[in-house]
Amino acid sequence: MRAYADALIREMTHYAPRARDTVFDTVFFGGGTPSLLPTDEVERILLSANELFQIEKDSEITLEANPATADEEKLAKFRRMGVNRLSVGVQSLSDKELSYLGRLHTSREALDFLNTARRVGFDNINVDLMYGIPAQTPASAKETLLSVVDFAPAHISAYSLMLEDGTPLYERRAQLPLPSEEEEDTINTIVSRTLEKHGYRHYEISNYAKQGMPSRHNLHYWHSDPYLGFGVSAYSFFDGVRYGNASDFSAYLFDPTACLAERESITEASLAYEWIMLRLRLAEGLSLSEYRARFGVDLLCAHEKTIKVFVERGLMQVADGRLSLTERGFRLSNSILISFMPDEKNS
Repeated sequence: MRAYADALIREMTHYAPRARDTVFDTVFFGGGTPSLLPTDEVERILLSANELFQIEKDSEITLEANPATADEEKLAKFRRMGVNRLSVGVQSLSDKELSYLGRLHTSREALDFLNTARRVGFDNINVDLMYGIPAQTPASAKETLLSVVDFAPAHISAYSLMLEDGTPLYERRAQLPLPSEEEEDTINTIVSRTLEKHGYRHYEISNYAKQGMPSRHNLHYWHSDPYLGFGVSAYSFFDGVRYGNASDFSAYLFDPTACLAERESITEASLAYEWIMLRLRLAEGLSLSEYRARFGVDLLCAHEKTIKVFVERGLMQVADGRLSLTERGFRLSNSILISFMPDEKNS
């Protein structure tokens, strides 16, 4: 772990001169599971980031955590060193569902972890939940949801389980008691209605937040802002170029500045599509005047037929100079957003 922290700092040092004129207001320790790191290594990385980059004093500094990887002492140290937002991978509060996911914590341990985090000073906590889990039912999903709502975190992320090729769950998919498509749709409805009822705004396809508490870091992604990512498999979007590190851990430790997996200069057509695709993930949608000013295109004219069809089907709306998805449109977002792809992406 020390060797990996060393490599991270070497990579940050290498790229820092390119960002000397950029001011950052978020730092995100993402997964894997960064809460596994010893606290002194997290602190060393954070101190180096502050020395190398212009990071505002009131920045949002998030650390992803698994309930099985940190105790009260460790959480208190994270908080004292400046981590002010915790993102906790709870996924479910059903022990049966957690066992199918291979999680190392129980439902009781997850709730204890959340309460401990609040006790040591974390008042900005995100809880990650998952639906479409094997053995999950609308009733069990609602039970998990109500328990989390009772804890009242500032932010809740709710994602559908994706069975990725090469994972143990994917290999066993034929034997898994997965919810039906109808049940999963019911769970999705329960999630959105329950959270809205308890004061959480559905501000992004998979994210809900109390008033004034959306994820500042993720909003940067959805607004197409530049960002720098460091570490194995990390991606960056900076100076109009997207590039990502390879997943070879040994190669990264040997030279973290020379293991790029890919590098792509973003064309105007690609950027215009990403502008649509990312902003339509947000409940606020896309400003038509901003799009026209940035790309010189009237979006409503350029995609007149497509937008008309989605509006008539109740999946999209145009109001107050903005184009956005409806709540029903959120659920079908993948098939909607792909309709805006430029021809060069389809070829």
